[in-house]
Amino acid sequence: MSACKKQSIPRKISTMSAAFYVWFLFWCFQTNTAGAQLPPPHNLKINSMNTNYTLIWEWDLGSADNGTVSFTTQYVAKYKLRNLKKSLSWYTGCETTSHRSCDLTKLKLYYLGIFRFRVQASVNGRVSDWATMDFCPDKDAALGPPSKVALSPEGRNLDILISDPMTSTNSSMKEHHEDLYFQVLYWERSADAQAARQTLTSKTNVVTLSHLKAWTCYCVSVQSRYDFYNKSSSFTPPLCIQTEGSIPWWEVFGYFLLSLVIWFLVMLLFIYGFLACFKELKATFYPSVQLPALFQYLCDSSGSDIPRLLTESDSELLCDKVTVCPAPPVLEIHNPPPEFLPEPTGLETDSSGKHSRSSSGSGDSGVYSTGGSSNLRQQHSGQDSQGPLDSQQVKMHDMALGLKTHLLIADEGIVDMCV
Repeated sequence: MSACKKQSIPRKISTMSAAFYVWFLFWCFQTNTAGAQLPPPHNLKINSMNTNYTLIWEWDLGSADNGTVSFTTQYVAKYKLRNLKKSLSWYTGCETTSHRSCDLTKLKLYYLGIFRFRVQASVNGRVSDWATMDFCPDKDAALGPPSKVALSPEGRNLDILISDPMTSTNSSMKEHHEDLYFQVLYWERSADAQAARQTLTSKTNVVTLSHLKAWTCYCVSVQSRYDFYNKSSSFTPPLCIQTEGSIPWWEVFGYFLLSLVIWFLVMLLFIYGFLACFKELKATFYPSVQLPALFQYLCDSSGSDIPRLLTESDSELLCDKVTVCPAPPVLEIHNPPPEFLPEPTGLETDSSGKHSRSSSGSGDSGVYSTGGSSNLRQQHSGQDSQGPLDSQQVKMHDMALGLKTHLLIADEGIVDMCV
């Protein structure tokens, strides 16, 4: 027994010295590499809206030493950290990314769960410590405003149609917040910027504003709220619309007259255009002036009134040469007035009142008419009272009054009248 004890003591000393040597080497390694360790990311924060999450962080670029830095993001459910008997497995959200952010929406995190996220920096094989933060979507995620707001006037009332905030999968946020409700802010739009604003709350998606002024413009803005974690969204952009009311009878009558006048003018223009086109087409295809019978052979054999051109051979067979001559001149002879007639010579008046030709006359004989002398004597009855009138002048005057205008053609000769 004593021999065995003497042999076991040196073995224990050698085992202890080996363990001490290993610990010493590890301590030296940690001491030498401590100065070259990268700083971890800091200021971790999650930007969220409904079920859209983005993890962002900050990191000093001066620590990269002209190397390319990359980041790795991992997450795990927080309840798993309490179970130390099982090995912990982290899930990777973003691996070796150069961005200082990581989109967590694609992970589809359980809305009521609590998760721990950690981020690590890496440069040329060197890594930093993990920077961690906890996140609970139900408590920490921001609530978004209504996805859509519409206004509909109903007389003096105003209906507001509100659409629920939507998740990343286009479902209503009321699936996660059953007590979600809306706060409506409305006011009368006027030149006064300090117009009184009124609010009301509603859990329904249709809100009616009653007892408003007729023909007045109102503006509306809506906000989503969830009181359990005191969540409230931003207000939607203001929407403005004018309310309605009863229309006066004179305004209705005026609209009726205006529409009637417009309809009458439109129909008048339509009828005028139709008649103008009809007349133009009728004058083109059915002319009112027909071709003379002399030119009927120029038309087609089908009976059409539209003339056609003749060929050179047809013109020689169907046409004759026609010479057009100017019309002959027409001579007109008018009786000159009595005062312009030349006084006759060579006539003598005998005692019986008859004319006789003097011996120096030309020898021509003439016939004289005394049928119109009675009228002349009646007209000049006043002159008879003054004295006897030359009978030769009276007969010449009667003859001039009896003459008429004669139209003579040039080629038939000139009628020579002798007195």
